[in-house]
Amino acid sequence: MIGSGVFLLPASLAPYGAASLAGWAITLCGAVLLALTFARLAMRWPQTGGPYAYARNAFGELPGFAIAWSYWISIWTANAAIAVAFAGSLGAIFPALTATPVRSAACALAALWLCVAVNLAGVREAGRVQIALTALKLLPLLLFGGVALWFADTSRYAPPDPALGPLPLAVHATVALTLWALLGLEAATVPAGAIERPERTIPRATVLGTLLAGLATILACTAVLGLLPAAQLRESSAPMADAARALWGPAAGIGVAAVAAVSCLGALNGWVLVSAQVPLAAAADGLLPARFARLDARGTPTFGVLVSAGFASLLVCANYSRSLVQLFTFAILLSTAATLLPYVAGSAAWLRTGERRGRSVAALALAYSLYALAGIGAESLLWGGALLLAGLPVYLWMRRAR
Repeated sequence: MIGSGVFLLPASLAPYGAASLAGWAITLCGAVLLALTFARLAMRWPQTGGPYAYARNAFGELPGFAIAWSYWISIWTANAAIAVAFAGSLGAIFPALTATPVRSAACALAALWLCVAVNLAGVREAGRVQIALTALKLLPLLLFGGVALWFADTSRYAPPDPALGPLPLAVHATVALTLWALLGLEAATVPAGAIERPERTIPRATVLGTLLAGLATILACTAVLGLLPAAQLRESSAPMADAARALWGPAAGIGVAAVAAVSCLGALNGWVLVSAQVPLAAAADGLLPARFARLDARGTPTFGVLVSAGFASLLVCANYSRSLVQLFTFAILLSTAATLLPYVAGSAAWLRTGERRGRSVAALALAYSLYALAGIGAESLLWGGALLLAGLPVYLWMRRAR
């Protein structure tokens, strides 16, 4: 969960000023509601596929395929955004590496395919790398947020830019942006078949992980907004590193940029793993080509890893002419839009089970998901809808083949 959002998101939130604080509050509440809902779903259906499995069990084959397709899209678009954020962090340490859009794209692609290589070595090896990278990013992040917040200038938490519309609309827009930093709250449910005691381990990881990631992310992002002028934040490709540099000098900026690069690499490694598990589950049910379900000698669904990384690479290359901040913002909104549909379906799946326990939590999680989806923006919703419809011929082809 802790990846690029916490380090680059202040640049996207800068125009919204103090409205982003309200957005964070709404997002954290919504994320906890979703985490509780997915924890209960994992206990009821401890199956590989996560949101896809829940939608298929509750609503049938076609809705299940739509959720699998949408969630898969959200993952490889997220991988593109995280790789771009890695390039921005690396550029804060070595500016020459990201001096041009082509160099920035090359750095992003290098990070993506490094993580692909780690995952092709095996699921267990990817998990070991993930543990190390998580420790290296979490502790410095908590330390930075806790210390830097004391130096924040409250006058920088200004009202949002009037051009963004009334305050409720500005807050609504920040909900979609801030949710990006907490996407992944459901990720532990996806590789359930590769997890020991999933009915016990997954709920713990989901709820505790959401709370810990939310605390660390909100603390750090709030501190950055209070340390730098909004105009400077908007154009920054590494806002947290710039804030540390302004506060403690060049060495601190380089240190935070290094932590950000490690954090992005850790998140990217985890998402590359998950990117193959969702199509694996759908392929095992005959909803995607059988090649997605084939495992190599190390238990890795190699074809799914490579195809997902290929699509993420195409997204980076197709948009390399944009600035890093523009590309990052576009990619996170597209990924968030594609993720919210599985969140809506997961919440509705629990309501469909008829279980009375947790029904109010699932209803509130559903309301939050719909509210966040409405704040995504027309461009990202249209792109998300187009990509979702692109999966319909695949479903019809697979159904005819069966």
